[in-house]
Amino acid sequence: MYLREGRSLLLKVRKPSIPFILNTNPLLKPNKESQTEQNQNQFEESQVLNVLKQEPNISLALHYFKSIANSNSFKHTLKTYQCMVHKLALESEIDGIQYLLQQMKLEGISCSEDLFVIVIDSYHQKGLGEQALKMFYRIKEFGCEPTVKIYNHVLDALLSEKRFSMIHPIYGNMKRDGLEPNLQTYNILLKALCMNNKIDSACKLINEMASVGYSPDAMCYTTIISSMCKLGKVEEARELVMRFRSYVSVYNALISGFCGEYKLKEALGLLEEMLVEGLDPDVRTYSMIISSLSSVGNVELSLAVFAKMFVRGCSPNIYTFSSLIKGYFMAGKVHEAFDFWNQMIREGLEANVVVYNTVIHGLCLNGKVGEALSVSYQMEENGCPPNVTSYSSLINGFAKVSDLVGASETWNRMMTNGCHPNVVAYTSMVDVLCRHCMFDQAHSLIEKMALENCSPNTVTFNAFIKGLCSSGRIDWAIKALDQMRNYGCAPNIITYNELLDGLIKVNRLEEAFELVREIEERGIEWNLVTYNTILSGFCHPGMLDVALQLFGKMLARGIKPDAITFNIIMFTYCKRGKVKIAVQLFDRIRAGGDWHPDIISYTSLLWGLCNWIGIEEAISHLNKMINEGICPNVATWHVLIHCLFNNLGHLGPIHILDDILGNG
Repeated sequence: MYLREGRSLLLKVRKPSIPFILNTNPLLKPNKESQTEQNQNQFEESQVLNVLKQEPNISLALHYFKSIANSNSFKHTLKTYQCMVHKLALESEIDGIQYLLQQMKLEGISCSEDLFVIVIDSYHQKGLGEQALKMFYRIKEFGCEPTVKIYNHVLDALLSEKRFSMIHPIYGNMKRDGLEPNLQTYNILLKALCMNNKIDSACKLINEMASVGYSPDAMCYTTIISSMCKLGKVEEARELVMRFRSYVSVYNALISGFCGEYKLKEALGLLEEMLVEGLDPDVRTYSMIISSLSSVGNVELSLAVFAKMFVRGCSPNIYTFSSLIKGYFMAGKVHEAFDFWNQMIREGLEANVVVYNTVIHGLCLNGKVGEALSVSYQMEENGCPPNVTSYSSLINGFAKVSDLVGASETWNRMMTNGCHPNVVAYTSMVDVLCRHCMFDQAHSLIEKMALENCSPNTVTFNAFIKGLCSSGRIDWAIKALDQMRNYGCAPNIITYNELLDGLIKVNRLEEAFELVREIEERGIEWNLVTYNTILSGFCHPGMLDVALQLFGKMLARGIKPDAITFNIIMFTYCKRGKVKIAVQLFDRIRAGGDWHPDIISYTSLLWGLCNWIGIEEAISHLNKMINEGICPNVATWHVLIHCLFNNLGHLGPIHILDDILGNG
């Protein structure tokens, strides 16, 4: 075959089968000379077994196996066949195993239970559950009778491939063969039922076990509790735990369920319950709770649990420290996070890729991208190469601070090291390119994602649409919305918020309100940003009544207003000349403690007072603003100076400036 220049041919490497031929013809009889030689070189079974076991090379072992058989110096036994089959199974040489079984059959050597288990497991390891079942149906051909042990291995092979429909018939065959299931059988069946979400049937099986004298062990109960928690039935799992004997693994499964739903009070309660019952929580128990507490930002309580862990004599592991480090980074406590890093090293635990990635992500989260980059180089020096998660965190960190050079260099480093970008890395690069108005390059990167079998998702398009809208490229952003759907990405409320904001900023209100109707038709729930964006759209042209109706609808839906909401409403009142109502609203909301006015609030109010009431009232509120520790900015002074010159006919400029500067 000739290959074109510059091309390469990739061939699927297949392990060569190991050919061998054994002399098994009983009609062939050696002559006297060979008989004499045979008697002189006869081997003992123990000698053959010893050579086979000690030979690490499967080809050499097989060569020895066949040579002594063909030389008539030794007749293989069940034990030597089993040893050779076991060695072939370790190398997944299925064809060789089948051939040896046929040789045993020809020589009249019956297959033992242990040997047949090895055969079934060899199929299992290769993911050939159905072939294992076919071999099981031929079991009697090889002089072997089905046993509970063999049935268990067949069932386990089918379970590993989730062939649930085959498991029940096999179990039925087992019962028909007069074989009683043992504890391992029940554990396999329980796991199969739970993996198939048949929890009620699993509970019935527990009762069946008890009726035949088997007390369910920790594995049985842990399997059921874990499955119930995965299905969101945590409370039902809690009730079930109270009815049977407690095990650490069962409590861990239940604690995992509560932590998964962030019911940390209940998880902590279970920890105390374990201690009361005399059970020693293990490192997994403590680590799960510490991880969940850290994830919700409660680092003080996670530290208390960590201290209790030490008091109880339970040593933390990498996962424990990783959780604490993550929690402190999320809380913005960088120095404390590194204190735990140093403590982990002192405990003799070597940092792995998970811990390094936690540190890199935490540093990027706190804007310390340079330090994160240094940690990634430290990883390499310590023999722990950064993976796609490491690079993605770095690129995302550089994107958040608009560092295009840093993001690009990290991207190139990732590609040079043979690490393929994931959707996070691609999305972060799209984001940083858009921040630098490089929309053509960002769009090309999105198209490349699809070609590289890394389809862009909603977050990717949201970053692209946000960049376009921020730069006033609204028409392109609307086209991107259509392209997004073509890629199978469903726009979410964030997508629509960006488009609404972009349309309103360029005064394309009719299209914005058309988009609002689309949001409603699609049944997408509005969030606070949506309400604030649309309120701004109503208030900009002075549509106060409509804005107030929307404000009422927002409150009715349980959406709590923020400072932006109140500032929009106040400015709209001022714009319409209803400044006294704005002042009343200002004072009432501030007194209620739900809102603290900021520089924007005061500047809007001062603008309204200056334009509709008068400079003296404005100066009064300026004094309040300064007394509250809010310093006027350029916009504030511009409003006041503009008002000052408009009122020169009413008050002397020196008098007004004295009032302002005297109190400023």
